[in-house]
Amino acid sequence: MEPEVDAWIEQLSQCKQLTEADVKKLCDKTREILMEESNVQPVRCPVTVCGDIHGQFHDLSELFRIGGNSPDTNYLFMGDYVDRGYYSVETVTLLVAMKLRYRDRVTILRGNHESRQITQVYGFYDECLRKYGNANVWRFFTDLFDFLPLTALIDNQIFCLHGGLSPSIDTLDHVRSIDRVQEVPHEGPMCDLLWSDPDDRCGWGISPRGAGYTFGQDISEAFNHNNGLTLVARAHQLVMEACNSIRPLGQGNRWSPDVYQTISL
Repeated sequence: MEPEVDAWIEQLSQCKQLTEADVKKLCDKTREILMEESNVQPVRCPVTVCGDIHGQFHDLSELFRIGGNSPDTNYLFMGDYVDRGYYSVETVTLLVAMKLRYRDRVTILRGNHESRQITQVYGFYDECLRKYGNANVWRFFTDLFDFLPLTALIDNQIFCLHGGLSPSIDTLDHVRSIDRVQEVPHEGPMCDLLWSDPDDRCGWGISPRGAGYTFGQDISEAFNHNNGLTLVARAHQLVMEACNSIRPLGQGNRWSPDVYQTISL
């Protein structure tokens, strides 16, 4: 179905939404791909790593203009494609279509906003109602979100995820063993991977978000040492610099254009 998907991508690149029937077909086909992927999805360099998009379709277009289009450029997106921006529908549909067309070139992870509960509060649900007249497209995507990988591993060295670490997880094998096909839980290791944040203080702390934890540089260093990693790359927070807290055996943030910066590895 490559010609059909190419036509979808061309249409979506002009910020024109697909029909409800095409969105259903897209989500059904992409689910088959995501079901085969690991909770710790392997990714090879070179790759451009991108943080939160949040419905900022024109920023996403600028990202592709600067970074190059797939399949010429490999991309890893670390979640939060929807909510807040005006074009969540077009943004997430384009990224899912790219995943379907270039399954080995595009990796899409789950963020804390890829959730039924969160999207009913922060805009994606209402946008689907406004643009399609019913909640079917919202349902197609939120069902698909359950299958998104939780993390990625670049060249066995850089651990990428939306949120942060968890006191319940010591090894990558612990991450691999999580049953991810569910709504984002309110607590536990899967919740932490999507909600936690680094902190200047050492050790674990209570997150002001009400979900996940805060974790210090000592926690990320120990996790990286135990798993043979050099870096934890994550999104979930705005930083004014392109990169923040990049240190050996440390952690760093990656955000996309305008709202969030990117980095090529």
